[in-house]
Amino acid sequence: MSNLSSDLVVRFENVGLRYGLGPEVLQDIYFELEAGSFHFLTGASGAGKSSLMKLMYMAMRPTRGLISLFGRDVAITSRKDLPNLRRRVGVVFQEYRLLDHLSTFDNVALPLRVADTREAEVRKHVEELLTWVGLENHMKAKPATLSGGQQQRVAIARAIIARPRLLLADEPTGNVDDRMAYRLMHLFEELNRLGTTVVIATHNQQLVERLAHPVLHLDEGHLQLPTKTRGIYQDNDGEDSRPAMPYDPDVLNYL
Repeated sequence: MSNLSSDLVVRFENVGLRYGLGPEVLQDIYFELEAGSFHFLTGASGAGKSSLMKLMYMAMRPTRGLISLFGRDVAITSRKDLPNLRRRVGVVFQEYRLLDHLSTFDNVALPLRVADTREAEVRKHVEELLTWVGLENHMKAKPATLSGGQQQRVAIARAIIARPRLLLADEPTGNVDDRMAYRLMHLFEELNRLGTTVVIATHNQQLVERLAHPVLHLDEGHLQLPTKTRGIYQDNDGEDSRPAMPYDPDVLNYL
């Protein structure tokens, strides 16, 4: 096996995954993600997208093969070192996984507080980011009082607030309208421009076609080689339709 490059954030080599005694849901997966790359992950329902994402954020281990994150073999990483490794990964879950007893503000602030960020900085950056995702009037609201789309935006803000080195988002625009979907995608792209490696799992083919990022495609457990889409935030007249960033970009650049 070749030496792992320091520029590789994710490396899968001959990875297979099965649940229990069933057939493999992922077979012979090999790919590498370089630092600062941006990929879509596509495939039909049941193709294995969520399973692949779980392997990348270390929610489960493969049945066989090698997975390395940030140059470290996950299989031999000690239990005490795993939390530090996981803190480098931001995850947007399909089911949101917000803490019901915390407000919108406190859910988003949690990663910063875990990192012992000064409270003045926490307030500044959380408020700016929640304004960007359109939740400035819901900062004190508990998750149970929010719509599915609003909870999705809280989950996205929480995942990116600490500027992770790797961001994994599973259907992050599934419960929002088209305008908000592209606004959120612009936020992911801004994070990517600052150096975060981004993987977006999505069924939204229109979104994939409009944005110029390579595509990893799963078909019945097999990963096809990356392909590149043609579009980039264009309206029918060919003009750039990206929304402007209304807040200080330092909200993503302070760490």
